[in-house]
Amino acid sequence: MQTTLEALADFPRRLEAHFAAVPPDLHRWAPPRWEGSPAELLTPIEHVWHVRDIEIDGYRARFRRTLSENHPLLPDIDGEALARERRYAERDPAQALREFRAAREDNVALLRSLSPSDFDRDATFEGVPVTLRTLVHTLCSHDLQHLAGLQWLLARMSAPVASRTPTPDHATG
Repeated sequence: MQTTLEALADFPRRLEAHFAAVPPDLHRWAPPRWEGSPAELLTPIEHVWHVRDIEIDGYRARFRRTLSENHPLLPDIDGEALARERRYAERDPAQALREFRAAREDNVALLRSLSPSDFDRDATFEGVPVTLRTLVHTLCSHDLQHLAGLQWLLARMSAPVASRTPTPDHATG
């Protein structure tokens, strides 16, 4: 579990670095085609807001409920729907990164304060029995998915300019 907690603690730095690699004029850019994307179909700015909201509305709530309730049913969150509803494309990415970093620090502090047996507490997430340990590993996997998504977008952005023109029907938030 220690390796996973270290990865979770380091993720804000990695997310910030990946987002900083995106030219500011392309923060809201969407590719003309999404085939092969390893993450949700989100623009760079939508990725950072999504990660922030999933940290707070998703995993913080899931961790706390798993620790305080007996066998809670944990709902899934539709990230692409949130991007539209919360209008991520119109929001400040620096705010998302700041709020994400603070929320992640709180979550990691909580997880580091737990006893080994606390990680065995169970819940049901997306209809599947899980433990708190499962949720922690799932969050770490989610982090990597978004780094891969940003790398995938950076690869598309580095293509010749003519192929970077976004399709007008992409709803970016």
